[in-house]
Amino acid sequence: MRWITRPGWPGNLLALAAGASTLLALAPFDIWPLALLSIAVLYLGLRELSPRQAMWRGWWFGFGLYGAGTWWIYVSMNTYGGASPLLAIVLLLAFFAALAWFFALPTWLWARWLRRNEAPLADALCFAALWLVQEAFRGWFLTGFPWLYAGYSQLDGPLAGLAPLGGVWLVSFTLALTAALLCNLHRLRERRSFLAIGIVLLLAPWAAGMALKGHAWTKPAGDPLKVAALQGNVEQELKWDPAHIDAQLALYRDMTFTAKPVDLLVWPETAVPILKDQAQGYIDVMGRLAADRHSALITGVPVREEVHHQRRYYNGVTVTGEGDGTYLKQKLVPFGEYVPLQDMLRGLIEFFNLPMSDFARGPEDQPLLQAKGYQIAPYICYEVVYPEFAAGLAARSDLLLTISNDTWFGTSIGPLQHLQMAQMRALEAGRWMIRATNNGVTALIDPFGRITAEIPQFQRGILYGEVVPMQQLTPYLQWRSWPLAIVCVLLLGWALLAGRIAKTV
Repeated sequence: MRWITRPGWPGNLLALAAGASTLLALAPFDIWPLALLSIAVLYLGLRELSPRQAMWRGWWFGFGLYGAGTWWIYVSMNTYGGASPLLAIVLLLAFFAALAWFFALPTWLWARWLRRNEAPLADALCFAALWLVQEAFRGWFLTGFPWLYAGYSQLDGPLAGLAPLGGVWLVSFTLALTAALLCNLHRLRERRSFLAIGIVLLLAPWAAGMALKGHAWTKPAGDPLKVAALQGNVEQELKWDPAHIDAQLALYRDMTFTAKPVDLLVWPETAVPILKDQAQGYIDVMGRLAADRHSALITGVPVREEVHHQRRYYNGVTVTGEGDGTYLKQKLVPFGEYVPLQDMLRGLIEFFNLPMSDFARGPEDQPLLQAKGYQIAPYICYEVVYPEFAAGLAARSDLLLTISNDTWFGTSIGPLQHLQMAQMRALEAGRWMIRATNNGVTALIDPFGRITAEIPQFQRGILYGEVVPMQQLTPYLQWRSWPLAIVCVLLLGWALLAGRIAKTV
């Protein structure tokens, strides 16, 4: 225990290990108690440290979290980005070191202004509030990287029932609060008046999560729709090769010809690997085929538009046949779809010149896609990992759809983490989700976040199943994270005020 609480390398290495262990709490391992353990180790490790020491303790935790949890970015850098193994490792370590500051700054703030060791109940509440703030901040700052949230560990855990109430962030808040309260139980015994409150705060969220697990917040808005989702399994090396474009178009054409009649036929992200205006004839032919079968065809396709006399390129998804609409992606992947500081970085190494890495951001407040008379909220790849953004679209929808191409990350666990986040979006919204990917996992997800049908990775095939349009809003879609945000602001404000008063007395 002293190694955890004292400054120095033993405590920092334990923080590093605690951050790394979070990986095992998430997909595909799903050992959810490790999320509690990792947060508890960090919380205990900050108890006696100076602000500067706490900052580095948090930095090591963050480095462990991202180092273990996002190592798979190496695949896109080395295999597909052309970076040598040494350069890819150096870039990756720099990436981890930069992201670790998402934890270093909050832990400095905690030790400098917010820590209340003399009030264990208040201390635990404020720590949970700060934990939520850091998760929200790293999902927003510089377009955000909202990966590895603690709450995803509970998709199949006891707290899953809280997700429709306050989203993944309410689940993360509860995990942080639970970890801090468990660490403080022995101190609360010395303050009998607060012990009962602490036990209620400890047990009530878990009881609520288990009681609400499986509760239906939404109801069907119509009859089930038959779905066919195509997984072409096109190798990334061939995806943007001009010599193989015709073969890819023929692949999806032929798979569509052989598919059973369905209501919704879904192709993955950039299944059409040429600009929409260049492929319009092909899309029209496939649209007529879909219409003849009373189907709506939804496909990913890059889009070129003139904006203020300038050509801009977008990652898009369009509907043809018995449907309408084109959606342009708003949340872009850094380096994959746009290059920050591109005037400096483009041409430096091949990684900064990846195919289709010059997309523009689509406008806000775009209409949803329409198919078979229903509103479909589309998320292109990375967009599905943003809780608040996804909720804004889901609240206007009957169905959720995400299309993706995770081929960039090979046989790593990255695509499985991505799938887990899509499952959480379905649970938060109480809506069915269709997930169509190039190389897996293509899946149908029910309103409780459960996969009802899937095609494994690295297989070519057509996934058949049914989804049900849903109506009404979960509490999270109705109120979003505002109630939780207000609680966190009040808790942190109180901690700041109490700290100042204590110093003046």
